[in-house]
Amino acid sequence: MATFSLKPALALSVAALVLASAPAAVARSSPAQLAERCGPHAGVRRALTELTTDDHITGASVLADGPCGRWTAAAGTADLRTGRPMNTTDRLRVGSVTKTFTATVVLQLAAEHRLALDATVDHYLPGLIDAHGYDGRSITVRQLLRHTSGLPDHLDAPEWEHPDRVRYRRFAPRELITRALELPHPQRRWHYATTNYLVLGLLVRKVTGHRPEDEISRRVMRPLGLRDTYWPGDETRIQGPYSHSYFTSADGRRVDGTDWNMTFGGVGGALVSTQGDLTRFATALLGGRLLPAAGLAEMKRTVAADPDRLWPGARYGLGLISSPLSCGGVWWGHAGTVPGGHRALVAVGPGGHSVAVALNRVPDSLQAELDFQNLIDTSVCATERSSA
Repeated sequence: MATFSLKPALALSVAALVLASAPAAVARSSPAQLAERCGPHAGVRRALTELTTDDHITGASVLADGPCGRWTAAAGTADLRTGRPMNTTDRLRVGSVTKTFTATVVLQLAAEHRLALDATVDHYLPGLIDAHGYDGRSITVRQLLRHTSGLPDHLDAPEWEHPDRVRYRRFAPRELITRALELPHPQRRWHYATTNYLVLGLLVRKVTGHRPEDEISRRVMRPLGLRDTYWPGDETRIQGPYSHSYFTSADGRRVDGTDWNMTFGGVGGALVSTQGDLTRFATALLGGRLLPAAGLAEMKRTVAADPDRLWPGARYGLGLISSPLSCGGVWWGHAGTVPGGHRALVAVGPGGHSVAVALNRVPDSLQAELDFQNLIDTSVCATERSSA
């Protein structure tokens, strides 16, 4: 989803850092080798402290699956009302990480020859995109997946400058697409737009005859056993244990933003999940369990992303981001931000090990954003070093 600028909130105390590892995965290592390879992840601790103290992020957590088994780290607070510490088992809104789920199903359908990546939108959905110079006859499925369609993002409309004013409103995909077509044409070849994925959702429905949410659940979520991942629909509250999320309102108040109608994101941003489910999904996808080799290779064919809409060095494939690592190579995955304050990211490093990062307040300064990027890099590199 688009990144929303939010004002600073009160500084919060840091909860104890929780680290856990599974020694069975490295049982043949000596105690000295185990200590060196698998912990204590001091760099991750420092990065979490910077976010939750210096940058005033309410809570931050990391979950990694690697050669040392699963380890977790958390700092800050999951619920300011009760003081419950941040953790890695709570559910949260994962925003645009949803796009990778949707892209996976589109590529599965392409592998089954039920749709073609280079066919046009108009071939499947005639007349859907035909206004203000936007033409579905010249936009392909591949371009939608890669954000090179030339479509604007409905979330760039003026009404979304204050998203809290529409937080309980229900939106339909066609309504949002129509609104997007009223906006100015993007100036750059690559333009991140959740609108692209709303169109893909309608395409999946047309090709399969099923709701795209149901098709994604059937093809991805249920086979992988993602029991904490679900579509909220019109429900504004999160089911089960969850971390609260926070943002600063226009009048400077810190507001609990957890309850939100996520229909504005649809299959481009509405999913609720956990860090554990995200690492399971990403590991399965990048490990070749969800797509044939040719489909995964298509997904990983990238173009340079606009650093103003992602970050410097990022490249975008078909629903998949790659980003360089300070320790060498790149990670593959996706990030997501929702206006209520949740931010999620899942990444798989060069060794095939996965990391999921969660915040319950969106960074609202350049330094906070840089510190978030540092947490990602540090966490993935710590996991990769464990396999060295």
